[in-house]
Amino acid sequence: MDDLKYMSGFGSEFKSEDPRCPQSLPKGQNSPQKCPYGLYAEQLSGTAFTAPRLENRRSWFYRIRPSIGHDPFKPFSNSNVRCNWDQQEPDPNQMRWMPFDLPKSNEKRDFVEGLNTICGSGEIKGKNGLAIHVYVCNVSMNNRAFYNADGDFLIVPQKGTLKVTTEFGKLQVRPNEIVVIQQGMRFSIDIDEPSRGYILEVFGRHFCLPDLGPIGANGLANARDFLTPVAWYEDRDVQYEIIGKYQGKLFVCNQDHSPFDVVAWFGNYVPYKYDLANFMVINSVTFDHCVRILLR
Repeated sequence: MDDLKYMSGFGSEFKSEDPRCPQSLPKGQNSPQKCPYGLYAEQLSGTAFTAPRLENRRSWFYRIRPSIGHDPFKPFSNSNVRCNWDQQEPDPNQMRWMPFDLPKSNEKRDFVEGLNTICGSGEIKGKNGLAIHVYVCNVSMNNRAFYNADGDFLIVPQKGTLKVTTEFGKLQVRPNEIVVIQQGMRFSIDIDEPSRGYILEVFGRHFCLPDLGPIGANGLANARDFLTPVAWYEDRDVQYEIIGKYQGKLFVCNQDHSPFDVVAWFGNYVPYKYDLANFMVINSVTFDHCVRILLR
């Protein structure tokens, strides 16, 4: 996956189509009566569709099969994901956790099965707050996809490279990089070695770049350093598990095809990754001066 291509920008309007299906993006229409190649048009909304244009987040998919073609959801029992932090007794003492042990070789655990909730604050049903998780895994998510209906995942690999397949395309995320998978986006993670990392989950809002204030126009995280995948699809008739996180609990359903069948897409609601080495700290000249003023 080292040869993957990306588009750069943060909060930008992107468009992409798989080169195997040229002109698969409709011209001048979002949902034509007949899409190119007989594809199905779907919109994924990251905000209320009536949100002001400046805040509105949405993307349009053009896919081989409708995403609702699956069996009913049932509870997924093999999970250490929790949302009951309000039921815990307060404890003002300092706490520290040792790193979670990686699964033993005879214990197969993928990204979803390796999710462990550490702490949280707020209320999921009210879309207010956050949660912190740790993941440990030693196998890939074979024919299994995950999505989070509660909020956005900011994933921080600590050990092992993550090969992330999404409905928008593919990303490769190494340690010292982060990846954000926003609410409602289906994804699957493949690994080459036992892996571990951290996840920050936020409810009810999306990550944004803060104002720079007296720093000026430049510095910290630059929008151009955020990378979004280009379109990629697979057309596979295979039994697939879809696991969803909804109101703090996991549910699973089955379908007879891969969910990663989006041939083309456009919009501003996307997954993205960022290399932390590009973060330009202030008051420490690591690689650039953020301010250069010419007085005339």
